[in-house]
Parts: sequence; C-alpha cells; structure tokens
Amino acid sequence: MSTAVDWLRTSTPGLLVLCGLAIAVLLVVIIKVKLEPFVALLIVGLGLALAAGLPVSEIVGTAIKSNESLLETGFGGILGHIAVIIGLGTVLGAILERSGGAQALTSKLLGIFGERGAPIAMGLLGLIFGIPVFFDIGIFVLAPLVYVAARQGGKSLVLYALPMLAGLSMTHAFLPPHPGPVALGGLLEVNLGWLILMGFVCGIPGFIAAGLVWGNWIGKRVIVDVPEDFINDADVEPEGTGGTSVATKRPVVTTPPSVGLIGTIIAVPLVLILGATFGSILLDPGNLLEVLTFLGTPAVALLIAVLIAFYVLGIRRGSTVQELSTLTGESLRPVGMLLLVVGAGAFFGKVISATGIGTALADAMAAAGLPIIVLAYVISCALRIAQGSATVAIVTTGGIVGPLVAAQDYSPMATALVAMAIASGSIILSHVNDGGFWIISKFFNMTVKQTLQTWTVLETILSVVSFAVAAVLFAIVA
Repeated sequence: MSTAVDWLRTSTPGLLVLCGLAIAVLLVVIIKVKLEPFVALLIVGLGLALAAGLPVSEIVGTAIKSNESLLETGFGGILGHIAVIIGLGTVLGAILERSGGAQALTSKLLGIFGERGAPIAMGLLGLIFGIPVFFDIGIFVLAPLVYVAARQGGKSLVLYALPMLAGLSMTHAFLPPHPGPVALGGLLEVNLGWLILMGFVCGIPGFIAAGLVWGNWIGKRVIVDVPEDFINDADVEPEGTGGTSVATKRPVVTTPPSVGLIGTIIAVPLVLILGATFGSILLDPGNLLEVLTFLGTPAVALLIAVLIAFYVLGIRRGSTVQELSTLTGESLRPVGMLLLVVGAGAFFGKVISATGIGTALADAMAAAGLPIIVLAYVISCALRIAQGSATVAIVTTGGIVGPLVAAQDYSPMATALVAMAIASGSIILSHVNDGGFWIISKFFNMTVKQTLQTWTVLETILSVVSFAVAAVLFAIVA
C-alpha cells in the first residue's frame, strides 16, 4: 500500500493518474451530483492536495498564519486581479444597455446595410454590443431587435439570430472585460492588452466563418418563425431611456444616445489598455510611459469609461446619482458566484502546481511531442464538452496549463495565444448540458434538433477556426 501511494505521489505516471482522477471526480460531482462548481472545485482541490501528500500547513496554513497557504494565495491572487475588472465591466455594460444604446446601434446598422444586409448588421450589433455586455444579458437585450429585423425581412429567424449570437459568443470568449479572458490574464500572467489584440486577431476570423458564412448557409435551410408572443420593441419604451425620474420628477431624455457616443464609450478602455501595452514596447522609461501605464491599467481604464458613461448616459439624460447607484448594485448581484468559481479554479491550479503535476504534464507532453497550445485546446475542449460551463473549462485548464507556460520563456504574444487556445476550447460543441443552449432554444423559437443544427455547429466552427488562427501564429512566434 505504501509503495502504491509513493508511486502516485512521486512518479510522473502516478501524478498524471492523480490529475486524471481529480478531473474525473470534478466532472462527476458537477454533472451527476449537480454540485455547484465553486464547491466542487474547492472539494476536489483540497482532496487532490491531501492525496498528493502536501502538508496541511501548506494547503490551508496554520492557526497562527494562513495568508501564505495555497487556499489563500489561490483565491486571493486571482480575485485581486479580476474582481475589480469584472465588476467595472459589468457596470459599464449595464449603463450602456439601460441607456438604449442597443436600439441606437441597431437602427444605424440596419440603415447602413439595408434589408439584404440585415444579417451582417445583426452580427456587427452582437460584436460591438457584446464587448461590454455579458453573453446572456446580450441575448435578453438584443433578441427583440433580432425579432424586428426578421419580421421586416420576412425570412427565417435563424438567418438573423446566428450572426448576432456569433458576435456575442466571440466577444464573451476572447475579449476582456469578460470573465474568461480576464481570468486567463491572471492565471497565465499575461497583459490584458495582448489578450485584446490576440482576441480580435483570432476571434474575428471565427466570427466571420461561424456567424456570417455558416449563419447565412444554415439560415436558409432551417426555417424558424418569430415567436407568437413577440412584442415589437419599437413600441416599448426602453427602461431608463424615457419618462420621468421617480426620485426627482425631472424629465428624462427620451431620444436614444448617438451611435458615435456609444462607440466612443466602448472604445475608451480598449484604447487606453492598448496604449499602455504598446507604450511599454515602444517608449523609453519616463513621464509619458508612466501616464500611459496608469491610464492603461485595466481597472483605471474601465473606471474612466464607467464615469464617462455615468455622466453622459446618466446625469446628462436626467438620471440621479441614487438611480445610478441602484443600477450599479443590481448589475453586480450576479457576479458573486462567478468570482467564487474563478477563485476556486485558481486554487485548484495552485494545487496542481504545488503537487508537481504540472511538471509531470510537461514531461509527458515533451515525450509525446505535443505542443503546449494543442494540449491547452484539447483539455479545454474535453472539459467544456463534459460539463458544459465555459468558465469552469477555462479556469480549470488555465490552472493545469499555467505552470507549463510559466516554465517556458514565451513572449507575451505567445502566452496570449495559449490563452486564446483555452478560450477557443471552452466554447466548442455547446449542447444540452450548457445553460446557454437552452436560453438560445427558448429565445429563438427553436426545437432541440434545430438548436443542435444551428447553434451547436456555430460554436464548434467558431472554436475550431479561432484555434487554427492561434495555432498558426503560435508556431510562428513561439
């Protein structure tokens, strides 16, 4: 018995077996037992640490001092990196949504592309509005606008919905301030500016292939009508964009904000973060670089964007500070469990690193001749297909692959491409174990079979094409 335990804890094959067992248990408790992923990751992480023979003091600390334990550093390290960014990003998305920005973007894009180009307009709507807005919120807000386009065009709802969904999915998977990319920035220790750049470079080809090419082809073959209980959003006053302020009885501006204003607010944090990234490459140390670095710190860049949005989309349009505070509180409520899942996933990754499993994986990968970017994609795909959650797939894969990346002298661009591979794998083959699958089936009036034919294939194309771009670039720069 002692020999078997020693083999598990010290040999490369034994450590790989431990890792495989831990992931298997994780999947069982999430899929079969239906345990909350946060709790499941915490339990499995603690179990793996004990099974691998790590000292209790290293796992949870001591009664006197616990702030250097794997539990503390795992949670604290990643949450210190992502909590502010995700929180501010959520608030920014909420004020943009409440202001009527989606309606303004829709009208402008439909005016530019016309009736025949309406599916492209819907794709760009999802792509632009998806940058600051979470995926499911984007569906809730944009679905009625897709209904309008489909009813006016007189064609299948699928033709208009898939491009929009591809835009939302691409931004959610690949671009900060969405949780997955932000978490990967912390787990792989890569600058968010590089993640933004590589997110666009890898995600846009996938968006075109999945949303525009596939969406146009399948949208002509799967015929779905607009839901019977559809209410024309054009006849409903968007909440927060018209009427009278309850608190003060002051008139609230009823006209939607301009597209240029919405685009500027969305662009502000992206430009500031990219400015700091390029400044660190092109500029010598000095005052200008310090200014760019300060303004381009993701938390500062997003805070600036939020303050601008509060003023130009809130105060100037008749909202009070109290109303904006209420909106902020409401928008942040769903974020708590998400942060806990990411923190537990980071702890799981810390355990994998401390047990030596990361080194064992690196040795096995080298022996098999498998590039790290392929390993990252395969692990992420397997976790996504097995348990359905993109966030769990990302944080678990990031925890496994993070030590391997840290052991190599990769450039920031190469590390960002590994992050893109993980993100690509986390969205593949959405099916019945994914909550998003059922949201899309319900909102766009599709049967399970139709959702598999359309949405599931879309996600797979987006995943494969985006990974292919990341893999080719990684082979060039790594």
